Amino acid sequence: MVVVMLPRRLFSAFLQASRRLATSPTTDGGYPKTEGAWPDDRWRSFLLPSRAHFASNCNTVVASRLQERTLIAVKPDGVQRRLVGEIIQRFEQRGFKLVGMKLIKASEDLLREHYIDLKRKPFYPSLIQYMNSGPIVVMVWEGYNVVKTSRLMVGATDPAEALPGTIRGDFGMHISRNVIHASDSVEVADREIGLWFSSIEMTDWECCTQSNIYSG
Repeated sequence: MVVVMLPRRLFSAFLQASRRLATSPTTDGGYPKTEGAWPDDRWRSFLLPSRAHFASNCNTVVASRLQERTLIAVKPDGVQRRLVGEIIQRFEQRGFKLVGMKLIKASEDLLREHYIDLKRKPFYPSLIQYMNSGPIVVMVWEGYNVVKTSRLMVGATDPAEALPGTIRGDFGMHISRNVIHASDSVEVADREIGLWFSSIEMTDWECCTQSNIYSG
């Protein structure tokens, strides 16, 4: 917890303003009038931003998150077990927009770069070998809060701990054969998308259902 110490004069003015807030009529901005309660208008605007200010900030956050993207990869075991269609269906039904997809047999160099954070793990060599053993379906999905939501849809890394209804909980067999990969943060998603896709391999398009899904 952070404690902010105010100068006595400002603290006194703040208390006086607080008492007036409960009894003063509201202004057009939605906050009570507090003439004379603040040392100057700058402090009032700092401590009590207008509703319009909050609405503007919220709209900006929502707009940016509508364009959030994540990397989803169906691993070789998922492709071999014909689960690609089922996985795509789950993301489409959730309301996310597919903006990139390809079937690829990834090179070892690409896989090493993708899993660079796991380089010191004892299972790293076997992970690279497995991911290089067959085709992978790599996708980029776009939508509001898509990174966090995708991780919830995918489930825990170990299928034995993944909840029923998640992709790994329903289809995963073993921690080394857990069907799918999903970026775990917005920053990681940006890096991974840049590794697997060039700009010309992704398509920006207008989804006709966006206003139905995201209108508030």
